[in-house]
Amino acid sequence: MTTTTPVIHSDPDILGGTPVFLGTRVPVKTLLDYLEAGDRLDEFLDHFPSVRREQAIAALELAKDMLVGYANPA
Repeated sequence: MTTTTPVIHSDPDILGGTPVFLGTRVPVKTLLDYLEAGDRLDEFLDHFPSVRREQAIAALELAKDMLVGYANPA
């Protein structure tokens, strides 16, 4: 799934430029920390209701695309 809608935003005035989910102050790294700890996506979404499921999935797909592209350069 490729999305043209931005889901991640970085602004020096919001958490010092830390990448956050668009329209929130929730760092994208927080989602990755939850998953790394073995938590389910639903638990993250319950704790951060300002992040929509579609945003979280789009961010994960973007990370996947970047990692696959890095691992297998064309």
